[in-house]
Amino acid sequence: MNCKVMVVEDEIFVATEIESMLEELGHQPIGIAMDSASALDLAQHAEIALVDLNLRDGPTGPSLGKILAEQFGVTVLFITANPSQLGDGVPGTIGVLPKPVMDEELSEAVRYAVARRHRLAADPPTRLKLFGADNCNDRDDGFGVTA
Repeated sequence: MNCKVMVVEDEIFVATEIESMLEELGHQPIGIAMDSASALDLAQHAEIALVDLNLRDGPTGPSLGKILAEQFGVTVLFITANPSQLGDGVPGTIGVLPKPVMDEELSEAVRYAVARRHRLAADPPTRLKLFGADNCNDRDDGFGVTA
């Protein structure tokens, strides 16, 4: 399954590396957003967003992630060198992967986000800190499967 993925990252070299990896995995990168305004412009086209916390317009990643998840239905995964800034999590989002991230670990995290998007069972990468069920936009469908 391929998805349309937005990369929200203010470091252009990091962002282009992530886009390249997404293409190798068969996904469609829809663009790089270096600030909140750019991310909101791309949001309607995204299924998944990989979001850093500190962007060109400041530490706007957490609030942006919440908006992307709750208002646009985007599956949000944070990737940051500052995971403690997220505390217990951000409503509607999956979790956080601490930087630095190895390519294989990032690939696993993207596969996990895709599985969650499509309501499929998957194991998260070891270093991916999942947010509690109360924070994620998943819901129980009554059959023991989260949706």
